[in-house]
Formats: sequence, C-alpha cells, structure tokens
Amino acid sequence: MAVKTTINYRLPQVEQLLQYPSLQTYILALSRPVVTDIIRSQFALIRQSERFQVQGVEGVDVLAVVIKVCEVQKGKRQMRVLNATGIAVHTNLGRSPIATELWDSVREVNTGYSNLELELATGKRGGRNGLLPTLVNAWLGAEDCAIVNNNAASLYLILHALAAGKEVIVSRGEQIQIGGGFRIPDILALSGCKLVEVGTTNITTSDDYINALTDNTAMVLMVHQSNFSIQGFTESPDIQDVAKRLPEHVQLVVDQGSGLSSEQYANSETSLSRYLQMGADLVCFSGDKILGGPQAGIIAGRQDLTTILAKSPMMRAFRSGRIVLALLEELLIKKLNQEPSGDGVAQHTLRRCLHTRTLADRLTVKWSPYAETVSMEMQVGGGSIPSETYACFGLALSLPGKAQQHLDALRAMPTPIIAYLHADRLMLNLATLLDDDLPRFETQIEHYLQRFLSIG
Repeated sequence: MAVKTTINYRLPQVEQLLQYPSLQTYILALSRPVVTDIIRSQFALIRQSERFQVQGVEGVDVLAVVIKVCEVQKGKRQMRVLNATGIAVHTNLGRSPIATELWDSVREVNTGYSNLELELATGKRGGRNGLLPTLVNAWLGAEDCAIVNNNAASLYLILHALAAGKEVIVSRGEQIQIGGGFRIPDILALSGCKLVEVGTTNITTSDDYINALTDNTAMVLMVHQSNFSIQGFTESPDIQDVAKRLPEHVQLVVDQGSGLSSEQYANSETSLSRYLQMGADLVCFSGDKILGGPQAGIIAGRQDLTTILAKSPMMRAFRSGRIVLALLEELLIKKLNQEPSGDGVAQHTLRRCLHTRTLADRLTVKWSPYAETVSMEMQVGGGSIPSETYACFGLALSLPGKAQQHLDALRAMPTPIIAYLHADRLMLNLATLLDDDLPRFETQIEHYLQRFLSIG
C-alpha cells in the first residue's frame, strides 16, 4: 500500500522570521515595518506560485527569498559609492562631493538652533541670507545675491518675477534641453513670458538682439550650452556690446550654469565675474557643480533686481534651508581664504590627474596579469565645460567571463564601485577616486580578484 505524503503548506510566522539574525541588518537599514511588509508580500507570492501548490514549503528557501528583496530595497538608499568613471561632477553620483572639513564645520550650527532669520544686533527678524551677500560681493563683485534650491529654480524665478507677460529674447543656439526634460522654451512659457527667437543655431550677433527689441521686451537671456558645444562656423555676440546698446527697461541675464569663477582651468569659458563686468544685470548658476557646495541656485547681480526676486511669492517655494545656507557661507569663506576645502571637486580632480600614472602603474604590477595601465581622459561633467577633457590614467581589467558581469559585481560591493566598459574590458578611471576612497577601492578590488588569482 502506498504511503500518503502530507504536504506542508505552512509558512513560518512573520514575527518568527523577523527574529532571524540575518534579517537584523536589513531592519536597521530599512526599518522593521518595511521588512515586515517585504516578508508578507513575498509570502503572498510564494502561496500563489505553482511550485508551492504542488510541493508546499518543501524546497522553498523562504529566508533567501526575503533577503534577496531586502537587498534590492537596501540598494535604493543613499550610500557612499566610489567614482571610477572619469566624470568629476557626476549627476547620477550626487554631483560634487562636499569636503569633509566643510561638512564638519557646519555641524554645530545645524544640530542646534541658529540665527537663520534673527538679527542678533537688534533682536528683530532678519533676512535669511546672513553673510552670503557680503561674501558673494567679495567673490564676484556683485551687489547682492538670492539663493534658491537649484539653478532651474533660479531661472524660473528670474523670468517669472522680472519678465512675466513680456518678451524675452533668446538665441536659437541657446534654446537647450538639460537633464530631466528641462527645456528653455518650456520654462519661458511656464513663467508667463513670450519667447522671441533670434539668430541661428550656429551664429547670433549683437545686432540680432538689438533688432528684436520692442517696447514689450523685458529681457535678453543668454544661456550656457551646458551639455554640448557647437564648433566650426560659429559666431557669438559681444556681450559687452549688447549690454551697452540695451535700453534701460531691458535686463541682460546670463544663465551661466556651471559656477566657474577663479578655477585654474577652462580658459575658453567665461567666468561669473567677467559676465558681471561686461554688463550682465544678473547671472545665475549652480552651487553643486564647479563651486563644490550643496545643491543650490545662486543669483548674483544688481540689488534692485534681487530685491524684486526676494519679494516674489515664488521665493518662498524656492528658497533654500538652513543647511544649504550654512554650507554655502562656510564654502565661500574658505574659497576666499584660498583654503583647499574651498575648491570644488573638479579642481581637486585636475590636481589628482597629475598623479594617476604612478598609481595606475603600482596597481598594474600588484594586480598582474589582469590589470593594464591605460591613458584616459577626465571630464568635469554635470553640464559644465562640455568641450574640454583632461589627460589622466586608469586601469583596464581583463577578467575571465563577460565584462558586463564584472561591472555589475562592482556595483554590488559593500561600497559600490562605479566603472564603465570599453572594448569589452572593465575600465577604472583613477582620477575621480577621492583620496579617502583609495584604501576601500584597493581592498575591494583585491578581494574580488582573489577568486581569479592569489594576490600576495
């Protein structure tokens, strides 16, 4: 007589599974309610599966299923990664890292109460920008500044507050689109302005702007071609000439974007202070690109115009919080004092380029035969200085199996390493690895290579 087998359809209790030691790390990383929801959702999927209907719990590693989903969720958290891409200001990697010294220096003001909107001299309510207007004046020569949460907000606020219902003249070659579908014509329309196109894609002259002026013109807007460049048969207007020829009721605004000021590279780029010297009424730019600060939009220029911006109802929606303002203050003080922590990541990376050959050669010997020193290029990135690259060195790893698998494996490391592929080899650009990241980088790569080679 055949023995009837009883199928076990009982999954473990949720609370019982939550006590497993291997789930405690995920409870700390994700929270107990999130892990509980993951367990319940996976139990529901297991019960619906054909295998469970036939075999029950037998052969189902419930804990492994839950851990796999927890690991995916954990990967969505903000975490430190190692940048081996060769792009210094990497939009997907948080743009510019904030210097440790800078971050530590604002810890006290941001972990207690602060005088964010209090005039200590009078005890009365004050402005939010604190010392920033004074610092920006010393840095760029601007009369005043306004601080918002990013440069897209800067441009929208300027257009909405100064030109709503009026005409804004923009060169056809500067009607750009940046990441996330942000298009200059769209932002003009949303801010209530009428776009007036002048020039062509490759040539726009001073006369093009002046000939397009009407009594309803409020602004000439010039926009940096942040993520591409036009070369060859091109012509750009003399900004100083345009500024001199504009009537009093028309403002000249430059969306400079990158925040380039006194940095020792990109000689072909026009600096913020130079735009103001040539007659721009306002310039706007990002705080988290070349400047190396937190995400912010900075508007610098004429005080009468920044006063209008400050009184706009949209300013309350766009204004920055205390952490951003404190970081910008400290950053500009260190920049004006020419301290290393006042330099942005691009400046630091360019200095690091000079030493990448020595580092690459050392690691090539250490990780032979899988590593090779190769010449590479570093880009500033982040919508800044699109046409310039800088020579550096890195490593090409030729490992058994598919290169894509190794690229994926590096992203799954305790501190993910972000690399790229070229000619079916794994490429590691050493220029964009921060000095503090090098020990972790070496340790993780060595552990990974040990499965292929015994490294002494």
